[in-house]
Amino acid sequence: MRRTPILAAFALATLALTSCSTGGAGPAAGPSASESSRPPLQTTTPGPIAPSGPAVTVPQSRWDALVADLAARGVTGTPELVSSEAVTFNDGSLGCAAPGQSYTQAQIDGMRVVVSVDGKNYDYRFGQGAEAKLCGG
Repeated sequence: MRRTPILAAFALATLALTSCSTGGAGPAAGPSASESSRPPLQTTTPGPIAPSGPAVTVPQSRWDALVADLAARGVTGTPELVSSEAVTFNDGSLGCAAPGQSYTQAQIDGMRVVVSVDGKNYDYRFGQGAEAKLCGG
């Protein structure tokens, strides 16, 4: 039995696969010029969220959740609606990403509600449910 052609073919195939996976430059190669000029991966939503839909009426369940959250934070005044708008958020952070957290990477239809209590604005975000998320709070 002659095994030399089989071993040679195996070695050649392994070498070809290794060259393809490393770009032909071997394991010591660094990033290519195009890779090193790319901006770093951004994991948070940049800047303020612009409305992606019309102004909307805040459902009672969401208003109640917002009021309850304010009360839990010790805010005692009566909230006044500043704005409410439909928004399509880029990910599960609802535009309020926290460092070190991971979020669903899918667009989420939701709502942004800004209220004012005693001259201070509170920016709340809602996804599909009635859970209030205070942005920047």
